Amino acid sequence: MTLIKSISGIRGTIGGMSGDNLSPEDIVKFTSAYGSWLQERNQKKRVKIVIGRDARLSGGMLNKLVSATLVGLGIDVVDLGLSTTPTVEIAVPLEMADGGIILTASHNPKQWNALKLLNEKGEFISDKEGKRILEIAELGGIIYAEVDDLGIYTENDTYLETHVKAILDIDMVQPQAIAERDFTVVVDGVNSTGGIFIPHLLKSLGVKNVIELYCEPNGHFPHNPEPLKENLGGISKAVVDNNADLGIVVDPDVDRLAFVMENGEMFGEEYTLVAVAEYVLKHRKGNTVSNLSSTRALRDVTEASGGEYEASAVGEVNVVDKMKEIGAVIGGEGNGGVIFPELHYGRDALVGVALFLSHLATVGDHMKVLCTELRARYNDYTISKNKIDLTPDIDVDNILEKIKNKYSNQPTNTIDGVKIEFDKEWVHLRKSNTEPIIRIYSESESEQKANELAQRIINDIKAIIN
Repeated sequence: MTLIKSISGIRGTIGGMSGDNLSPEDIVKFTSAYGSWLQERNQKKRVKIVIGRDARLSGGMLNKLVSATLVGLGIDVVDLGLSTTPTVEIAVPLEMADGGIILTASHNPKQWNALKLLNEKGEFISDKEGKRILEIAELGGIIYAEVDDLGIYTENDTYLETHVKAILDIDMVQPQAIAERDFTVVVDGVNSTGGIFIPHLLKSLGVKNVIELYCEPNGHFPHNPEPLKENLGGISKAVVDNNADLGIVVDPDVDRLAFVMENGEMFGEEYTLVAVAEYVLKHRKGNTVSNLSSTRALRDVTEASGGEYEASAVGEVNVVDKMKEIGAVIGGEGNGGVIFPELHYGRDALVGVALFLSHLATVGDHMKVLCTELRARYNDYTISKNKIDLTPDIDVDNILEKIKNKYSNQPTNTIDGVKIEFDKEWVHLRKSNTEPIIRIYSESESEQKANELAQRIINDIKAIIN
């Protein structure tokens, strides 16, 4: 079993020995460290924290432990209950809170859970801030509040409506056009909070025919909750059987978004952001950002609209930093993560759904465009994901440097490993922070060409080692 301590939070499996898993002791320890860090930042001020959780089986236990620990520190808690990651992110600044904790292990299986940590803007904490929290946790000696200074715990279940209303208020979201298209939509909520939030959003957008699949938020995931093709046979069949226009798939905390086309095939997680970006760029001229391992198709639609595309290091916090730096109007990650800064700086499947349906409803100039026809608008690329195992004594940084030097005549980016571009192909090499491996992602116009490019670099690495 596993406990992973990183800058973005604490993630682990439930049960087992403390220190090796996400045990009650560890939950209290790291919640205390985060709360103490916020108190350290906000001296002489009473701290408030917003919390929310997905529907996984251990969520209720985490909720009680986290809430009680924060109250014990003298921190006020606003509990959104069953919620989504983007909803908590929106709630933090609206509540004028000092931070937020999302209780979710995102796409991990049911035995996992996590504490995801936010700052006062409702954005993920920085590398420096995360390291300070881990330092406080290891130092111990945390001082809790005396009885007259305990925090106040309150519940607030209104943020589903608040989040949906904020989306409906976006001028480029078009409920009337969506209603007129009379879409039939199948939703796979993986028995988590997407089963509450996505159908409610769809009905608010004017979608009358919503078929709910695995939308009971009981935490019993009916399949691997990562929204990948191999896990989505159920919704693919349901879309075809019900003659639906599309299917919508989210992960347990509703920050990743994937679509199933009317023929039961995947739209492509990488292309969720591409399609939404094309629509946004039609209404907002500007720039875009995704991480180095995301498809080139976003660059294509950005440059076609007259904007500029830039890549960030892998990780949502890095995407957000780059978006702020260049004033991007849309950005995100190729895992189906859409970041629309007019709403907030966080991956948000709900705003992604609203923008995608607005696009699909209006793209054909009053002609009904199918999902498959929308997908055909974009250059078709395939990403191949590989890794090469190394012995612990091998210097990974040296290997990456030699690869960069070998291809010095090609455009390269070294902000996160090494990315090398070959016309419309690319390969991205990153070393793992936890094990002696190099991850090798490559993209080309076909699966065969992407695999061949990856194998070429793997052979280069083996030659360097030997």
